[in-house]
Amino acid sequence: MGGYSSEFAISLKTGTVVYNHLNPEKYNTYKVHIFRDKWVCVTTVGKEFPIDKNDFSVTIDDIKITFDCVFNAIHGSPGEDGFMQGYLELLEIPHTSCGMYQAALTFNKRDLLATLKPYGIKCATSYYLNAGDSIDEAAIVAKVGLPCFVKANKAGSSFGVSKVHEISDLKNAIAIALKEDDEVIIESFLDGVEVSVGVINYKGNVTVLPITEIVSENDFFDYEAKYLGKSQEITPARISPELSAKVAKVAKKIYEILKLEGFSRSEFIFKDDEPYLLEVNTIPGMTEESILPQQAKEAGISLEALFGNAVELALTKK
Repeated sequence: MGGYSSEFAISLKTGTVVYNHLNPEKYNTYKVHIFRDKWVCVTTVGKEFPIDKNDFSVTIDDIKITFDCVFNAIHGSPGEDGFMQGYLELLEIPHTSCGMYQAALTFNKRDLLATLKPYGIKCATSYYLNAGDSIDEAAIVAKVGLPCFVKANKAGSSFGVSKVHEISDLKNAIAIALKEDDEVIIESFLDGVEVSVGVINYKGNVTVLPITEIVSENDFFDYEAKYLGKSQEITPARISPELSAKVAKVAKKIYEILKLEGFSRSEFIFKDDEPYLLEVNTIPGMTEESILPQQAKEAGISLEALFGNAVELALTKK
């Protein structure tokens, strides 16, 4: 848990919830904090022991501990963008997230959408910018219209995102996005019902969880809406059975096209009764208030079962 991005605090909450709900009669669990300046195993009394990066082990009281499985609860880099997956796979340590390539692809919004469009997955109209590019506001508005969303391309879904209503605000929104990443994606605004669809491998079967409708008090589903209670998350979503079935089918198709493993949560907006994909998260929040645990609860899956299932599937892959 932890990580190098702006979402590290949420990751610490997610990791702690996972730690508290894994069955202690089945598993010996350890909290590992991953930060730029330190990788440490943290004991229940808060004492820190350094992780040996050579083999991802820790020595506590002269006893070397190696891990049978890693539950990856890092939002953002390096846990959601492929780095941790690649490192653990080189060490042949099972982990609960998708593979290295899938993590890198889903974390890069531009590459993800480009990969899925040939499969018929609908997405918003978009315009790309990199750090240092000249900014042609008129060309941007001509392509995506107003209002539009300006997003950091490779960052968590809650940071570096602005909704722009006036052309004069574009440059400031782009500057905010560039603080999080050196690539920017600008997307047309889709006015419709927003839903979040959890797809997991549960007991060996790709399973679509009950769908959540997002109703934000803010202008969009931003950090405050997502984490500070400024939104309603309604599970199951107040949409027709036909629309539920349609978006569930698309979310499952994405999971299977990308050959994902572990947890995923895809965000969609309905436009003319068609689901348009916004993004795919492969390390979604797992606090009690988070969307995917709400969906699992609605499906009758406890947190202990949800997290234990991920560990068991990871161990069978070994």
